[in-house]
Amino acid sequence: MAKLYSRKKLKTMSPKKETINFLLNYSKALKISTYKKLEFESILN
Repeated sequence: MAKLYSRKKLKTMSPKKETINFLLNYSKALKISTYKKLEFESILN
């Protein structure tokens, strides 16, 4: 049988608003270009 190491219930974790905004802005600035089976990543800032 599996052994339970924690008896406390885990809190549901939610990210901060700043973290979500950072990730969204990063994904908007990231551009991936493909040339002859090669991928190039560039950040448009």
